[in-house]
Amino acid sequence: MELLKQKILNEGKVISDQILKVDSFLNHQIDPVLMEAIGTEFAKRFAQSKVTKVLTLEASGIAVALMTGLALRVPVVFAKKKRPSTLTDTAYFGRIHSFTKEEDVDIMVSANYLNNNDRVLVIDDFLATGEASRGMIEIVHQAGATLVGVGIVIEKAFQDGGNSLRDEGVRVESLARIAKLENGSIYFL
Repeated sequence: MELLKQKILNEGKVISDQILKVDSFLNHQIDPVLMEAIGTEFAKRFAQSKVTKVLTLEASGIAVALMTGLALRVPVVFAKKKRPSTLTDTAYFGRIHSFTKEEDVDIMVSANYLNNNDRVLVIDDFLATGEASRGMIEIVHQAGATLVGVGIVIEKAFQDGGNSLRDEGVRVESLARIAKLENGSIYFL
C-alpha cells in the first residue's frame, strides 16, 4: 500500500532497531483518510472469506478494525485488557505479552459477541513477535469460530511473528512489511 508506506517514511520515527513510532497517524493521533484506505484494502483482500466479525485488541487496533468492519459491513469486536464490572457473563480469554510495554496482559471478549457460526478476521496495527495475534486467535478458537486470517497494518518482518504464524497455516496479510530499522532509516521488504 503506497499511501501507507509514504506515511511511514514521512512521519514514522525510528526509536531503535526494534521500535518504529507511528503515533502521529496510527496509534495516538489517527489519520481518518488513511484509516479508510486501510479498511478498504483489508476488505478487498478478504472479500471472498465471508467474514462475519472483525476482532481486534484495544486500543490501537480499534480505528483500523472499525474501518475494516465498515468496508465489510460486519460488526467489530475488541478484546478488552481489563475486565470491566459490566462483564458479568461468560468470556473468552487470551494472554499476550506486549513487546513495547514489556508486560503480560490478559485479554477478554464476552461470549455474547463471538460464536461457532462466526468467521473472524483478526486486525491489528503492528505485528512483531505475534503475541497479540496469538492471543486473539486463542479467543477465536475458544468461541468455536473460524479464523479467516489476520490483517496487519505494519509487520516488522525482521521479527519472527509473521513467519511463525504463516508456518502454522494462518493467512497473514500485512499492508507494509519492514525488513529492518537501521541508523534512523526504514527499509521495506
